[in-house]
Amino acid sequence: MSLLSARGIRKSYGNLEVLRGVDFSVAASEAFAIIGPNGAGKTTLFKVLTGETLDYSGAVTFDGHDVSRLPNYRRVRGGFGRTFQVARVFGELSILTNVVLAIETRRAARGETVTHWWDWRPLGETRDEAMATLASVGLSRSLDEAASLLSHGDKKRLELAITLAGRPRILMLDEPTAGMSAEDRRGTTRLLLDLKTQGMTLVLTEHDMNVVFGLADRVMVLNYGEVVCVGDPEMVRQDEAVKRVYLGKGMAHA
Repeated sequence: MSLLSARGIRKSYGNLEVLRGVDFSVAASEAFAIIGPNGAGKTTLFKVLTGETLDYSGAVTFDGHDVSRLPNYRRVRGGFGRTFQVARVFGELSILTNVVLAIETRRAARGETVTHWWDWRPLGETRDEAMATLASVGLSRSLDEAASLLSHGDKKRLELAITLAGRPRILMLDEPTAGMSAEDRRGTTRLLLDLKTQGMTLVLTEHDMNVVFGLADRVMVLNYGEVVCVGDPEMVRQDEAVKRVYLGKGMAHA
């Protein structure tokens, strides 16, 4: 059974129809990539899937439950994790505190014991979990440093740590390697492969085809809000319609 599915998703901005009846499903523990040219509707589809916008038609189902009308915070509590093309972190707070806050937010939502705001000393178990989460993404140094001082790639890693601290069942990754150096892209791809190996379900948009074809089990190609093709990477790479609208002849044989 699929973990996430979308059926008949349509979304318009005024008279401009951005998504035109998008259908697909994602299995548990699968890495599913959504690609397409600029303006294809990828970001809008992500907003629909994660509950950032509720003004659309169609249905989104997660783990057998219709979540179409649930706002984003409810979907997060239900198991969604979300990262953004430009990392969203609390720049004025320390690296460690960013993740501690995420853990305490998760614990509070579940009715568990958390630190009182007037006595900001996180529980030992919370601090240990935060440090372990940061280590898992390759950030185990200078944890008291302000997040604003991190490099672009490390901010993306911190954002991923914050997301993982919520213990999601599915990771929604919008351009996870955008703006990264080649070395950071390789490191991020290895990290996502590790998460996939551990059973995490991944849904990502990505422009770097080396990342896509090295990570995804299946790929969906969007063009002008419509699904052009869905299949394994090699099938998508060789699809004539995909070559015509996005990959081109050179990438098809890369």
